[in-house]
Amino acid sequence: MAIMPYLDAAYTYARYLARDSAAAEDIVQEAFARALRAMGDCRGDEKAWLMAIVRHCHHDWRRARRHEWPAQTEDDREDPSAMNAMESHVTAREMRGLIEQLPEPFREALVLRELQEMSYREIARITGAPLGTVMSRLARARAMLAGLVLAPEDGETRPGTQEKRS
Repeated sequence: MAIMPYLDAAYTYARYLARDSAAAEDIVQEAFARALRAMGDCRGDEKAWLMAIVRHCHHDWRRARRHEWPAQTEDDREDPSAMNAMESHVTAREMRGLIEQLPEPFREALVLRELQEMSYREIARITGAPLGTVMSRLARARAMLAGLVLAPEDGETRPGTQEKRS
């Protein structure tokens, strides 16, 4: 069995999950170590088996950082307004309020995934939505939530602009 041909695919998948290249490298390194230890357990498609291991490693990585403030993405490091927003720290109560502002399909998907830690397939079964729709809803929910977190308070100007929030 050869898993090395899937290294790039594993990294791409981990990068998508973690949204951070350094974290993706760590996740893939752990996934390949686990895969090498469990080579005899693979039954069927090697790529799917490896991607499942990458996913599990990502969950372990995320679980280990659950109580930390969300990791910066590479985009955040380049965006001073995102850094300022992260430094302002959103309380759990404020975050619940922001999540409640999301339209129901997006809020439902986000809560099932992030708070209940359900898989995309489980969310699809629960909501009756196709898997691709679940993935799209989650991406849009996260983007909407980030927009709400980064939005200035009423009457404040957005850093670097003259825009006021009304």
